[in-house]
Amino acid sequence: MALPRKLKNFNVFVDGESFIGQAKTITLPTLTRKMEDWRGGGMSGPVKADLGQEPIEFKAVYGGLMRPLLAQYGVTTHDGVQIRFAGAYQRDDTGAVDAVEVVVRGRHSEIEFGDAAAGEDTEFTVTTQCSYYKLTVNGAVVVEIDLPNMVETYGGTDVMRTIRNAIGM
Repeated sequence: MALPRKLKNFNVFVDGESFIGQAKTITLPTLTRKMEDWRGGGMSGPVKADLGQEPIEFKAVYGGLMRPLLAQYGVTTHDGVQIRFAGAYQRDDTGAVDAVEVVVRGRHSEIEFGDAAAGEDTEFTVTTQCSYYKLTVNGAVVVEIDLPNMVETYGGTDVMRTIRNAIGM
């Protein structure tokens, strides 16, 4: 019987700077397709038409004020901040460890300073809207989404290649 891989530890890097010991929780992006019902004549029911990728969002909660992130808040380019999550997922039956890496590029859309109370823990939450996403497991790229360049690769297949070719990209 196999046991699931569980996150044993992680680190977060923002523009190459390690935030080890400072990142409390990370909400990795949810990948969601924009789908719309389509039912044409002669169909007995609707099918979902795939209209592309929904927005990609990365959220991190840190244990206190993060000055380097505040300085990035006004970044003007869609890919001005790079965030890298490096996680170690381990199986409790075999001890095998998988290196999972998520790299996103985007810009911060929200910085929440949290509640301020003397003698209490403080949290600093940063939400980043991403134009690029890449998930790698043990060095192999599993998913890569580059919205401005119309690249979507899943399991090694670039599903947008024929569309890019059709429109001269």
